[in-house]
Amino acid sequence: MPEKAKLWFNGVDGRRGSYLLPPLPPGHLADLACGATVDRARVRELQAWVARGEGKARRGLKEGLDPARLDEAGWGVILSCTADAEPLREALAPLLDLRRAQAGLRRERFYREFTGEDGYREGESKVAFLARHGAGPGPADPEKVPYYLLLVGDPEAIPFSFQYQLDVQYAVGRLCFDTLEDYRCYAESVVTAETEGTQRRRRACFFAPANAGDPVTGSTSVHLAQPVAAGVRGSQPGWSVETVLGEEATRGRLGGVLDEAPAFLFAACHGLGFAADDPLQRERQGALVCQDWPGPAAGGIDRTQYFAAEDVGEDARVHGLIAFCYACFGAGTPRWDDFLRKSQGPPRALSSGAFLGRLPQRLLSHPRGGALAVVGHVERAWGFSLVWPDAGPQITAFESTVRRLLDGKPVGWAMEIFNQRYAELASDLAAEVESLSFGKTLDETVLADLWTASHDARNYAIVGDPAVRVAAVPSSKEVHCEN
Repeated sequence: MPEKAKLWFNGVDGRRGSYLLPPLPPGHLADLACGATVDRARVRELQAWVARGEGKARRGLKEGLDPARLDEAGWGVILSCTADAEPLREALAPLLDLRRAQAGLRRERFYREFTGEDGYREGESKVAFLARHGAGPGPADPEKVPYYLLLVGDPEAIPFSFQYQLDVQYAVGRLCFDTLEDYRCYAESVVTAETEGTQRRRRACFFAPANAGDPVTGSTSVHLAQPVAAGVRGSQPGWSVETVLGEEATRGRLGGVLDEAPAFLFAACHGLGFAADDPLQRERQGALVCQDWPGPAAGGIDRTQYFAAEDVGEDARVHGLIAFCYACFGAGTPRWDDFLRKSQGPPRALSSGAFLGRLPQRLLSHPRGGALAVVGHVERAWGFSLVWPDAGPQITAFESTVRRLLDGKPVGWAMEIFNQRYAELASDLAAEVESLSFGKTLDETVLADLWTASHDARNYAIVGDPAVRVAAVPSSKEVHCEN
């Protein structure tokens, strides 16, 4: 098959410097889509959710309630039923007390702590969890379960799959740190940002390398980072927009950006990946590959070519930052391969246990004051799904989400657009696969595009409290644009 007919993948091997996956023909992914196990109940739920959105009803929060107001939308925290809740609650007390005051202003029930017997139970589905608390499929009703939900704990204890499911109709984020002090630092950072303000200017930065001989970063820069940055310039008065592209997008430059962080950072890079038994996996999985990497043809990659958690210096000023990292494993890594599996045969292990990315953890728990949230990918990002056959680049979800964020909307509500995209694509994919059993001719490209795009949209995750907002000081002086 000619090279141009193949699909190119995000992700660079942290040892070899080559792609995590070689370019593949669409037929390979079409086979995976046809062979994947289908959860029929899940598909029916997504199809109903999409159908509701075709009318005037809101698909996330119940109609008539404002998702920008916690006293109308509600806020809750979910722990595993086996977690020792008291130390975590003590560490997070500043944040929990603030959210209780905000969400419980009118109705005490709009603030909830799901711990102990009320917490997540091992192996429980979203449907089962909600049913235990009086909620069913459909828009979120804070009388039963709040719209904003913060999962606290290791993704081995509360799986990523539960987060994906819950995130379709709720605004969901996650916290997981190695120490109670990190939880405390994050809680205090959010409270300080919301009650005392930050010194963050209304500045947004878009960072995107275009590595030599690499069609993936070339396409991501041209079809994603650049047009979204241009859209922000044209639609967000009062925001200064900086682009760090191509040859400028080095590891050193990214470190300089974070030394005096913008209020919003968008980074579109390869994410680094390691084998499940590699001792570097926990520390560097999802690290951002920068322009310093010479591309796949050169072979090899060294420590100077990617930006990892340890590169966020002690003097960095990231307090108040919200970052969106379009990179493989940017938010976390599941235990099992979500993509390259069929209905037959055992799944492939990606890690010895699911974990959050070290870079977002470092940003959120920085000792000088942490970032407020990092949006990233769990598993791999599928960059070629950005360009739809015969329709060109499809970046409306990115543009709309970024605009909501810069308008001061809560990050969980802003990400609802990706939830809508996932539900629609998953519904379309199920219908396409089902039609094959009725004699429809297989179109490998269409099936491959639907399969990868639906998984790509599903796997965005918020690391941090989903109710936080971009923290920036308005200023009439910041209406210019930087190039």
